Amino acid sequence: MAVLLEAKNVSKFFGGVKALTDVSFAVKEGEILGMIGPNGAGKTTMFSCMAGVFPPTEGEVLMFGKNVNALPTHKRVEMGMARTFQNIKLFANCSAAENVMAGRHCRTKNWLLPTIFCTPGGRKEEKECRESALSYLEFVGLGEKSSLFARNLPYGEQRSLEIARALATEPKVILLDEPAAGMNEIEKDALQVLVQRIREELKITVLIIEHDMKVVMNLCDRIVVLNQGEKICEGTPQVVRTDEKVIEAYLGSSQGRRERFVKH
Repeated sequence: MAVLLEAKNVSKFFGGVKALTDVSFAVKEGEILGMIGPNGAGKTTMFSCMAGVFPPTEGEVLMFGKNVNALPTHKRVEMGMARTFQNIKLFANCSAAENVMAGRHCRTKNWLLPTIFCTPGGRKEEKECRESALSYLEFVGLGEKSSLFARNLPYGEQRSLEIARALATEPKVILLDEPAAGMNEIEKDALQVLVQRIREELKITVLIIEHDMKVVMNLCDRIVVLNQGEKICEGTPQVVRTDEKVIEAYLGSSQGRRERFVKH
């Protein structure tokens, strides 16, 4: 399988604090790759390096084999990367459709003036943008709520809306930052189905940070484990759940808790 996204010996320092140290892994086309680790392990920092929020202090981030360290976030989006956030970032006072259209506009061709002055070309593209947004809302199960303000949607549906907005950018790889956070069991089950559909129906590769071990073990083909800014394990769910370094990082030496972890 082709490698879509890769970290090569990535380190990130904030002053004297080492958030990441020499982390390497690759995201292969068509897979769901999980990234896990205890709080403060460096997972979101790695996502931010991948997405262009800030560059690595050392090492490289590669998209389709190209070094993108100096490339801003919007250029990475144009290349085919999208992400969601640990803390939901929506336009609260805009409708669900408008939120998704905001993501879709990176694929439109008209500049600002044709839209402002409602030229025929501007109207045509705006209509196509709205239709596309509605199709992504339908895909995530929000088709009947396109006119509702984002702030009025339940928490789980706000998560789905953020995913729909990311999908509207037509990514080749999507980075999901703790999408199951705050969800109940029914919502988590629905999320797993949605992520599988993103991979299988839309042919989009997925990199996901998640704390819920059941979600990770059910969804992911491979898992990368970080602890204190370093990669301590990489492999299939079966390999990761029995790795001594992983169990120690999460649970310490409690035998009962270790056994429950392995059974997930």
